[in-house]
Amino acid sequence: MSQDLPARMLRLLSLLQTRRTWSGTELAERLGVTLRTIRRDIDRLRDLGYPVEGTTGTAGGYRLAAGTDLPPLLLDDEEAVAIAVALRTAAGGVTGIEETAVRALAKLEQVLPQRLRHQVTAIQATATPLPVPWSTGPEADPTVLATLAAACRDHEITTFTYRTGKGVTGRRRAEPHALVAAAPVWYLVAYDTDHDEWRLFRVDRLTDPTPTGHRAAPRELPATDAAAYVATRLAAAPARYTFHATVPADAATVRARTYALPDRVHPLDETTSTLDLAADNPHHIAEQLLGIDLGPTRTIHGTPELAPHLEQLGRRLFRAARALAQQDEKSEEQAELDARHEQ
Repeated sequence: MSQDLPARMLRLLSLLQTRRTWSGTELAERLGVTLRTIRRDIDRLRDLGYPVEGTTGTAGGYRLAAGTDLPPLLLDDEEAVAIAVALRTAAGGVTGIEETAVRALAKLEQVLPQRLRHQVTAIQATATPLPVPWSTGPEADPTVLATLAAACRDHEITTFTYRTGKGVTGRRRAEPHALVAAAPVWYLVAYDTDHDEWRLFRVDRLTDPTPTGHRAAPRELPATDAAAYVATRLAAAPARYTFHATVPADAATVRARTYALPDRVHPLDETTSTLDLAADNPHHIAEQLLGIDLGPTRTIHGTPELAPHLEQLGRRLFRAARALAQQDEKSEEQAELDARHEQ
């Protein structure tokens, strides 16, 4: 919100945002000014980009309409807390808008008074969200995400504590570039100034991010964009379990149904693709395979130790299917008995 707006105009704008239409008289009475002052303030709001419409007649008045551009919004304390909590929830796994939610959360939390930040944290700590399907991995702290998002936006050098996959913990200093959500994990793409190279940091292993106040000129990323960089690094990373198959489906379908990274799926023709999966957790691969028909078994190979985990999941699904079938058989038998009894 522009600091040039006097307090009266801020109150006027707040009133216009609370209901559809106000008469000029009502606004004048609420603000303790004349109708002429209201008209003058309305004109200034319009000059600042707020689409205030005026209508005449007995039901006439002023209302804030939708515009072509989004002007600044006024939020009271309760509204600000509600939006911050919703954004934190979205950042934690609402498919398709995670990164957008993090950017919006960074902007909002930057201007939230400390008393409201405490409220947001308290609500988030006591709320228990429903688990998101296909999201079985670790969740990133929304506050950490918001801090990192602001550092990426401002190109601000940041220090943080990081735990590697081998459990080694240490303090890092980096130039944050971008945050990428590769379900179920968030990654920070950053230039590690201690090692003079680009690095990929898992946000769930990152704590206490602290902006230093020093900004760095943006460096050129060794990829077309941050998402491509993450996909390439993950595809090249060693994993305990691997799975390869030639699938009778086009590449777009395979990616959508297996939630695979782009570099994991390659088209052979319009109706056939290759699928390469890798993970340290065998259940992640098993879950990815549930959404697609793999075709002939002769096209499948990978880590032999993965087989018992896939068999285990298959047996669980078979038992569930068998239980449903038996339930249906019992229902048919009971219907026959009831029919005979009625005869």
